[in-house]
Amino acid sequence: MARAGITAGRLTQAAAELADEVGFDNVTVSALARHFGVKDASLYSHIRNAHDLRTRVAVLTLAELADHVAGAIAGRAGKDALRAFADAYRGYAKQHPGRYTATQMALDPDTAATSAAGRHAELTRAVLRGYDLWEPDQTDAVRLLHSTLHGYVSLEQAGAFHSHPRGVEASWTRAVDALDSVLRAWPA
Repeated sequence: MARAGITAGRLTQAAAELADEVGFDNVTVSALARHFGVKDASLYSHIRNAHDLRTRVAVLTLAELADHVAGAIAGRAGKDALRAFADAYRGYAKQHPGRYTATQMALDPDTAATSAAGRHAELTRAVLRGYDLWEPDQTDAVRLLHSTLHGYVSLEQAGAFHSHPRGVEASWTRAVDALDSVLRAWPA
């Protein structure tokens, strides 16, 4: 019998915390059941399956990340907003590595449309308004920004930068400066 007080929300929060501890790929219904001291079957009254659980973690994480980024860029424009956006993104990934991995999960279109995934695009577009970019250039710039930040964060998390004497922070600063330069001089 399930322990009283288990809800879909509590399961999702616990799974997100577990993702940060053991990695998003290691979040399973069994691991979560062990965390709550119950049998796997007792969780299925709150979640459909492991995919549903992971989707819930991804949706929760996207909302957390959007809130974190929104707070960082509020009242900023141009390079200041870009730096705040990039630092908030990277900071969240460093603080919550398992949850950050969850943000890369492909969501079905309905879930993506009703989750914070759209907020991320809007926050990025808000930063890009400081560079006077409009469609279709804005979409290209959104993709450039996210792929650069995700690439850097992923390589950093994998330890790819630690064997070089140049400090990771110095390279991060230069990467954001380079993005700012590219955005200011966007090709016509």
